[in-house]
Amino acid sequence: MHELGITKNIVAIVTEYAQGKKVNRVLLEIGQLSAIMPESIQFCFDVVSQGTVLASATLEILEIPGLGHCCECGKEFTLEKYVFRCDCGSSKINIVTGEELKIKEIEVEELCV
Repeated sequence: MHELGITKNIVAIVTEYAQGKKVNRVLLEIGQLSAIMPESIQFCFDVVSQGTVLASATLEILEIPGLGHCCECGKEFTLEKYVFRCDCGSSKINIVTGEELKIKEIEVEELCV
């Protein structure tokens, strides 16, 4: 399960950016073609974040659908899997979206002094 290693890296990156402040929310974008299972990331996050500034943080995951662009006819279309063939018959496809793994937003708690 490579999601455990990925989640450890996410927690490490967010911890570094939080600079000791409590993290309330993290928003991830995960592409549907990325071979990363959002449910596994969520499970691992709950375990890995314990004892860190992310311990009580909410993890939100936005799944990004696969989108391809045909180099022959110029059509853009949804990609469900890594089987790329346009309606025109071409297999010359560029992936536009769907392979992402991004930390999109981090919400930290600000203390008023």
